[in-house]
Amino acid sequence: MKKVFIVLSGLTTLCPLVAEEIQPDTLRNIQLEEVVISATRAKQTTPISFSDIPEDVIKKNNFGRDIPYIIALTPSVTITSDAGTGIGYTAFRVRGTDVNRINVTINGIPYNDPESHGAFFVDLPDFASSLSSMQIQRGVGTSTNGAAAFGASVNMQTDNIDTEPYAEIGSSVGSFNTVKTSIKAGSGLIGNHFVVDGRYSVVNSDGYIDRAWVDMQSYHLSLAYSADQTLVKFLTFGGKEKTYQAWNGVDLDLVQRDPLNYTRHYNDLGRYIDDDGKVQFYDNQTDNYTQTHYQLHLTQEFSPNLYLNAALHYTAGEGFYEEYKTDRKYTEYLLTPPVIDGVPLKKTDLIRQKWLDNDFYGATFALHYQKSSWNVVFGGAGSNFEGDHFGKIRWVRIPNNFDPDKDWYRNTSKKTDVNTYLKANVEIARNFWMYGDVQFRYIKYTMKGTDDKYDEETGAMRDITQEHTFPFFNPKVGFTYRANANNSVYASFSVAHREPNRDNYTEAGPNEKPTDEKLYDTEIGYRYQSPSFSFESNVYYMKYKDQLILTGKISEIGEMLTTNIPNSYRMGWELTSAIRFNPLLRWDGNLTLSRNKIKNFTEEDINVYDVEGNWLESRSTYLGTTDIAYSPNVIANSMLTFTYNRFEAVLHSNYVSRQYIDNTSCKDRSIDPYFVNNLRLGYTFSLPHTKSVTAGLEINNLFNVEYETNGYNSETYYVDDKRVNKKRYFPQAGTNILANLTVNF
Repeated sequence: MKKVFIVLSGLTTLCPLVAEEIQPDTLRNIQLEEVVISATRAKQTTPISFSDIPEDVIKKNNFGRDIPYIIALTPSVTITSDAGTGIGYTAFRVRGTDVNRINVTINGIPYNDPESHGAFFVDLPDFASSLSSMQIQRGVGTSTNGAAAFGASVNMQTDNIDTEPYAEIGSSVGSFNTVKTSIKAGSGLIGNHFVVDGRYSVVNSDGYIDRAWVDMQSYHLSLAYSADQTLVKFLTFGGKEKTYQAWNGVDLDLVQRDPLNYTRHYNDLGRYIDDDGKVQFYDNQTDNYTQTHYQLHLTQEFSPNLYLNAALHYTAGEGFYEEYKTDRKYTEYLLTPPVIDGVPLKKTDLIRQKWLDNDFYGATFALHYQKSSWNVVFGGAGSNFEGDHFGKIRWVRIPNNFDPDKDWYRNTSKKTDVNTYLKANVEIARNFWMYGDVQFRYIKYTMKGTDDKYDEETGAMRDITQEHTFPFFNPKVGFTYRANANNSVYASFSVAHREPNRDNYTEAGPNEKPTDEKLYDTEIGYRYQSPSFSFESNVYYMKYKDQLILTGKISEIGEMLTTNIPNSYRMGWELTSAIRFNPLLRWDGNLTLSRNKIKNFTEEDINVYDVEGNWLESRSTYLGTTDIAYSPNVIANSMLTFTYNRFEAVLHSNYVSRQYIDNTSCKDRSIDPYFVNNLRLGYTFSLPHTKSVTAGLEINNLFNVEYETNGYNSETYYVDDKRVNKKRYFPQAGTNILANLTVNF
């Protein structure tokens, strides 16, 4: 028998448990699978700040909401949901850094979109049901594959091999007509070598925001072959989503001025005036996307000290969003205006579709060597991305022989990303480890063709043809000292680089030239663990050169826009702790106190108009040191857990301080602080012919708090020296519930 620790909410819980007896063959299979992710994961002797979320915690918190709502239990994390419920389009930030700057991998395979750098969990609904663990590394972290980690990295591992046959049926129902149904099954070991596992899920919800419904499906299928020293595993997983657009947010100033006609969940997307002069909402104002992943992993043990992990991967994505646009110029869509009574019309209503058709493929490898005081990994990856962007006009209110199959614009993108790394963790003296990590990364990115913006000067769609290359060298060094079984300290210094994403180039102003950014990350921490108490304290200083900082503006599809800022930093103090009061009661908590600043900031190019609406000038204002947008100074989580036999109750309390929605530190353009409580109840029992039955209830926003988690400036300008700000916010649902029932056979 051996003792193990369960990790909860990024903390090691305080009661050692006796593990079940594991057969040698099964143990070997598990060890081989762990090699798949060990190349990119941190260990207790790695000198960085990280949190592990194991399978049991994922399962307990998986009621159907997206991955960010499970990550939200860990330090320095804020989350947001377009629909206000955590289902559909969701996102998270770590240390104020948005998901476009957070590295996300699945089994060591890059998941971030190579162009936008985003990680869209809406494309993998109910993916949590196929996860065995997650690790969140804060800061630069260890070298990994794919997008740069400029605030954090998230590593997800899918289900491990289960050598026993099983079946699982789960369903969640709740507020806003939310229904999630999933079916899982596994063959167990077949012929001593093969295992097949599969899952299929359906998620539907109306959403809190008007018409923000979702209709999503996903699957996960794996086939594994294991022998004494070899593991081969093929996986395919994917999702299909259709969601009503809710990425514009809500004009809360309008709600305040006219509460009889507008509410906190009012959604103006799809709004138009019909031929009778009545307000209507287009019923297919939707986002539609299908994403399919294929992964083939090989893990080979050459000796007890030497392993190889290699993988091939391919991801296919295709979809479009459709929208009703009002009062649009014919010329900006390359349409010929009709002539009425000898006068050509200038504007019309139309329905358009903007398409993506992407292919992403590549390979990864990692060679592991471990013996006595040495732990060395040599690895890397290479990938290619090919993407088509094109638009179609499907309907025009007053047409003139237009062709609905003709492209209104089309461009192609190609991106090659190659990296290699060598990292070693060496015990250079008793209980004293030195960590070294060097990575070289090379990116080549090209765009060719026209995009969706009309160029008045040329009378054609704008040409965005361009090419960029980036060679990056990213070194890391650190030390860990373990004084005894309970106490350890660590320190590290890391350098990271990140290239601009597609929007940085296509949304740049006429005088903007986006460039890569550089990060110097210093982390110093202390850890204490015992059977009744654990504590970790970490201080960090992240100094940026040319950081691509969120501006508070969004693109027309809701993507947050950024611009280079020469000099900025993030510094903070992260605390995590857990106390076991008695066998029934435990408390887990984490707290982040931070400063996130831009030095010598100038707000540039704000238009000034007179009272008649005539443009006067473009104004720039020097503001000195200001707060970085979307970066709260305080983030706190408290989790109070009561356990009695097979019953568990958890009260989760979350506080987030004020966040500014631009970089001016103006309170009028900010998200108010919020304090929200959620209650989760769970009870496990058994019935005849079942292994277990788990019933759960989640009551979110227990005290019905009105709060918002995100926002932006749709417009900002001066009229007669008075600042006008047209702001949008993303309100979250009031008290709402989700109940689930999971039966295991």
